[in-house]
Amino acid sequence: MKKPAVAAVLSVVFIGFGQAYNRQWIKGILFAAFGAAGLYLFVFELFDLLRGLTTLGTQPSGFVKTGKLTKMVEGDHSIFMMIKGLVALVVALLFVFFYVLNVRDAYLVAKASAQGTAPRRFGQSLAMLGQKHFAYLVLLPPLVAIAFLTVLPLVFSVLIAFTNYADPILPPAKLVDWVGFANFAKMLSLKQWSYTFGGILRWTVVWAILATATTYVGGILVAVLIQQPRVRFKKFWRTALMIPFAIPNMVSLLVMRNMFNNQFGPINQYLRKLGLEGPPWLTDPFWAKVTVVLANMWMGIPITMILAVGVLTTIPRDLYEAAEVDGAGSYQRLRSITMPMVLFATAPILIMQFAGNINNFNVIYLLTNGEPVNVRYQFAGDTDLLVTWLYKLALNQSQFSFASVIGIFIFLIVGSLSVWSYTRTRSYREEDMIQ
Repeated sequence: MKKPAVAAVLSVVFIGFGQAYNRQWIKGILFAAFGAAGLYLFVFELFDLLRGLTTLGTQPSGFVKTGKLTKMVEGDHSIFMMIKGLVALVVALLFVFFYVLNVRDAYLVAKASAQGTAPRRFGQSLAMLGQKHFAYLVLLPPLVAIAFLTVLPLVFSVLIAFTNYADPILPPAKLVDWVGFANFAKMLSLKQWSYTFGGILRWTVVWAILATATTYVGGILVAVLIQQPRVRFKKFWRTALMIPFAIPNMVSLLVMRNMFNNQFGPINQYLRKLGLEGPPWLTDPFWAKVTVVLANMWMGIPITMILAVGVLTTIPRDLYEAAEVDGAGSYQRLRSITMPMVLFATAPILIMQFAGNINNFNVIYLLTNGEPVNVRYQFAGDTDLLVTWLYKLALNQSQFSFASVIGIFIFLIVGSLSVWSYTRTRSYREEDMIQ
């Protein structure tokens, strides 16, 4: 009779010993081989990489003069050391997870043996693994891929915010250091940075509200008009209004950029022929913001229209007929039947559109490039959103640490607003009541 405590202690001492104690020899040998390889890897590889993650290097690259010769000596690259250290950390965590499973397996097998159940042979264990835990086996490769391709870059971008990785401190010529929350304090306390952050944050929120409201309301109104019984050629109207969505955004926005050109654009030229002086669409701060909202409506209304048409086709006609019998007019039917049904079905999508508009990079960057330039802003213009400002700081100014700080703020804003809004929708409340 095997003792579960003894099996667990042996597995704690070394991977596979508990399985050998339970007379699962093949499993014990495989576990022990994996444990030995993991221990070797940790001692001779992972330990140095994890130490590099904490220090970010000790020797910068530079020129060293030896006698009459001057040669380039390659030093530590802080960013590469951070990436390798994060990979090593993920590998170490996976090894710890396997170590815990090893102890748990030895304990449960010994416990079952003490209750009179014979330990499974290796072939039986493989068969049981394929039957009982098939879902976990299928999900394991995507989980590992997500850990290295999604979670790892996300953690790396967050860690950059806690370093001084910004021009002129750029590796390999200079080493990057951990600075804690100093970048957050600078973003909120230094006047030039805080003024820029506050102004762009206000415009980002205003833009997200206007862009979401105009496309959502406009799409629903267009869908309701097309679905009216007296409107003919419904397929034609739906197809025609879908063209802006079918054309790539980049093409549409570049065409609009030329159309709204103050001097040579066709819009202002036609207005001049009518005796009107066209507004400075892209050079005035107010009109530039109006222009990006109009361009976003052109591309966003078809998406909402498709969703609304799908919902409208599912509303029973009996509701409208009963409302007509009761003397309800078109506006009353829209307010009491159509809008509640559409809002109930599309509220989560509305929240997604709001979050997407906060990070709507294409419309701003391709249409105005964040301009007109605001001399009081730090590397930003009047139409810049937080995401386009982040892009400029990282790609144009090499201010990677401040760009990472802005990315964290965007995540907090989008995440908190999305969760808060979704938990107050009718669809969420009714789903919670059903569960």
